Amino acid sequence: MHTVVLHLTDLRPVVAPDELVASLVPPPTFSDVSFASYRPNPDEPSQAAAVAAAEAFVTQAMYVRGSKAGLLRKPRRGIGLYLDGGFGVGKTHLLASSYHAAKTPKLFASFVEITNLVGALGMADTVERLAKHSLVCIDEFELDDPGDTMLLSRLLSELFDRSVSVAATSNTLPGQLGEGRFAANDFLREIRRIADGFQVVRVDGPDYRHRDLPAPPAPLSPQELQLRISRTHGASLDEFDDLAKHLATLHPSCYRELVNGVSAVGVSGMRPAQDQAVALRFVAFIDRLYDAGTPVLVAGEPADKIFTEEMLAGGYRKKYLRAISRITALARAGESVGLSPTSVL
Repeated sequence: MHTVVLHLTDLRPVVAPDELVASLVPPPTFSDVSFASYRPNPDEPSQAAAVAAAEAFVTQAMYVRGSKAGLLRKPRRGIGLYLDGGFGVGKTHLLASSYHAAKTPKLFASFVEITNLVGALGMADTVERLAKHSLVCIDEFELDDPGDTMLLSRLLSELFDRSVSVAATSNTLPGQLGEGRFAANDFLREIRRIADGFQVVRVDGPDYRHRDLPAPPAPLSPQELQLRISRTHGASLDEFDDLAKHLATLHPSCYRELVNGVSAVGVSGMRPAQDQAVALRFVAFIDRLYDAGTPVLVAGEPADKIFTEEMLAGGYRKKYLRAISRITALARAGESVGLSPTSVL
């Protein structure tokens, strides 16, 4: 049985600004997680300690939000929790668990989605909308450029002043944000201002996505890729260079909607990204695929070769390594896609 093959390059999703806030919830992968479902590695005591710290943070954040300001007393300032650690140690699990444990209204977004929100709504409107929330969760916090640094410094300060608490995850300690990406020393005041708002909790351990698992599957032949995608209802197939060009025409805030409902993504002609701009777009794209748990099948070079050695040695190394970890997991998930003549995901 063969189905109609979708092409992401034929889709041009448009997301209205008012829909952006409503869509900011944990991705399907983390829709049902909790502190109880987190399984700390017994060889990494920092993981159990992080669970306890996150639970205590949520309790305190709800107290802050519930406290009323008196005539002579200002509202309590929001608090911050910053989960720092490597890839695949469960930081996002803990962040989503914090979200689920908090009282509504609350919000969960990636760092890119937060900056996109400010770009779409403007700073003042964003602050007003986010100030209605008891907790704002920001996954994969990072500072890529001076604009991000100034924007986040102001946004976080205003949210804390409005009794909004903020939990974040990152692969970089707050005081080291921006290193290797721009002249971070010129923005130390803003970076320190951001760092001072957070309690930093370290989460150590090996990447669970790679733990005791094989390397990414070997690429398929173009013919096999075409066959397996055609057997899979709701799957897409695009050539790598065409997809790269298409992503450049869309605002990253649209990437989530671009892959919404797509059961599997096939990419032919897979190869390393041509330049940094293309690579960073694919990072955002891979993040949205990972959020949705969408399997990936490739022909050409292996999925984990999407970034060059030069890129992996540069200032965005941690960002690229996270994306490799995620696309590797998605490629493993794609190993069984389309093997049956009647495959339907």
